[in-house]
Amino acid sequence: MAIEKNQVVSMEYDLTEKGGSDILDSNKGHQPLEFITGKQQIIPGLEERISDMSAGEERSIDVPAAEAYGEVNPEAVDTLPREQFAGLDLKEGMQLYGQGENGETVMVTVKTFDDNTVTIDYNHPLAGKDLTFNVKVLDVREATPDEVLSGQVGGGGESCGSGCGCH
Repeated sequence: MAIEKNQVVSMEYDLTEKGGSDILDSNKGHQPLEFITGKQQIIPGLEERISDMSAGEERSIDVPAAEAYGEVNPEAVDTLPREQFAGLDLKEGMQLYGQGENGETVMVTVKTFDDNTVTIDYNHPLAGKDLTFNVKVLDVREATPDEVLSGQVGGGGESCGSGCGCH
């Protein structure tokens, strides 16, 4: 039975880069990832590819970069004055959180730095990477009217935990 729009899907997953063996993210043994279909709460390629799965089914799913976190945008790199990072023990590759132009939380990765400047990358760390999700669908149910309206499983809590599948 196909998964349809406005259903709550509960699943567990391991995430690797396609062809790789290092687990980049996993919720196995922890809280399941729960999301409402059709609400763009997980990457589009994953949601599309689980749409024909049923509760209890397991599958390895490849998602190309364009349908995951997108391709790397070379223009999403910026060099800022070091003073903006005062008090931080900077390390190349570290991820920092800040506030975007519209008040939203943005994550950046420190690419390089010296005494005067810091080069940061706004691309998602998994941008440009083809991914493999090893997924088990635990449960599928109709979303309640409150969940459909709020877009959140449970009608008002967090929509899908802290998993990699979130936007």
